[in-house]
Amino acid sequence: MNNEELYFEIIENMREGAYYTDTDRHILFWNKAAENITGYKREEILKKPCQGTLLNHIDCDGNMICNSGCPLHQALTDGQQRKHEAFLRHKAGHRIAVSVNTFPFIKNGKIIGAIEIFTPSSLVIYDDELITQLANSAMNDKLTGVPNRRRIEGFLDLRLREMALYKYKVCVVFLDIDNFRNFNNTYGHDAGDAVLKTVSSAIMHMTRNTDLFGRWGGEEFVGVYTIKDDSDTLLIGEKIRALIEGTQIKHEDLALSVTVSIGVTVAQTGDTIESVVKRADALMYHSKQNGRNLVTADPE
Repeated sequence: MNNEELYFEIIENMREGAYYTDTDRHILFWNKAAENITGYKREEILKKPCQGTLLNHIDCDGNMICNSGCPLHQALTDGQQRKHEAFLRHKAGHRIAVSVNTFPFIKNGKIIGAIEIFTPSSLVIYDDELITQLANSAMNDKLTGVPNRRRIEGFLDLRLREMALYKYKVCVVFLDIDNFRNFNNTYGHDAGDAVLKTVSSAIMHMTRNTDLFGRWGGEEFVGVYTIKDDSDTLLIGEKIRALIEGTQIKHEDLALSVTVSIGVTVAQTGDTIESVVKRADALMYHSKQNGRNLVTADPE
């Protein structure tokens, strides 16, 4: 038995739940304790991406961990061990509080995978619906129901970390509703709320599951989209602009309409949440200065 086989034999017989993933986060090992704690047999879990399983970890602040800084993904990226508390979803539907220890698996100086070890930290069984409601409350905008700034920042941080690892491009869309203050003053705040809800709903219906769009604050919205080419940014921005321009907002007996100004930028190596959003915001302001109802993308 070589050392690697010995390690996995030890892990297989631990009291703590444990699983191992490759660098693409596909689960390749799932021990007996993991089956007992979660209710999922290894044949239901193996070869699936951990972010695609029904464990659906939520941290103690209500964040969906897979969408807001996965510790396992971070361990694969920077080689650092991490410990955290979370709620995992049992196969039966309830939530279990667990203590989690995540660390990289390194061979010949190269990270080839990661291991997550978890153990129940409480005997209390939590109602899945209640935990999900708390998570939604913490991560979604109360008025519109779309992701809030906190959730957008977590998702964008994850995407920026993944860019180098998975070699894909990400763009950030910054959108501001034109003349929103005048609209509120003319038709009232109920009409303003209707505008925010309608704009949110329209864009959410054209947003893929792999992307995220939400309310940044006030009448400002931010979207994070995976793209193939830099030229896709302008297409995304124009699609959103045209959609909103053609959308009617029902208010009392009126059919109102609004336009939006948009800035779109491609995330670059070394970008932070602050730098890429600031750049998209500046491009949006350029659209405002040049007549509104426009899309401005990165200069070629």
